Amino acid sequence: MNDLKTQRVLEDYPSLTSTDIRFADLDRQGHVNNAVFATFSEVGRVAFMYDPERPLASEGRSFVIARLLIDFRAELFWPGTVDIGTGDVRVGRSSFTLAQGIFNDGRLVATTEATIVMVDRQTRRSTPLPSETLDVLQRLMLADTSDIHPHSMPQPKPSS
Repeated sequence: MNDLKTQRVLEDYPSLTSTDIRFADLDRQGHVNNAVFATFSEVGRVAFMYDPERPLASEGRSFVIARLLIDFRAELFWPGTVDIGTGDVRVGRSSFTLAQGIFNDGRLVATTEATIVMVDRQTRRSTPLPSETLDVLQRLMLADTSDIHPHSMPQPKPSS
């Protein structure tokens, strides 16, 4: 399968952050445990969604993650840091989808896709994205959506 995700570089993402790899992140084989990649993804999502310079959640609203896909591309070792690039690839009525690249020394080690839903803090039910949020998401859209996980891409309808 020709996977276009491997063609994206860190600088392609509109939101960038980094975090240290901790010794405690290692598994018995001496590389970073697969579960830690979900934490790296969270670090990038939080930086994207809660940046005080461009807040996405309005008063009385917050976000929940509805879906997370991780594609592991390479082993990762301690010591070091990871750079996490994040951008949105799809925006719906009450949700949006983020694509991320996780890099170590310029090497792509994982890609993720996360569906985020805006919820009302009191009712805990989904609520439409406000126009201010839509405006910010539009500015943070990845230039092209070639890195959408292949399982989530629309499938062509069979001809009759």
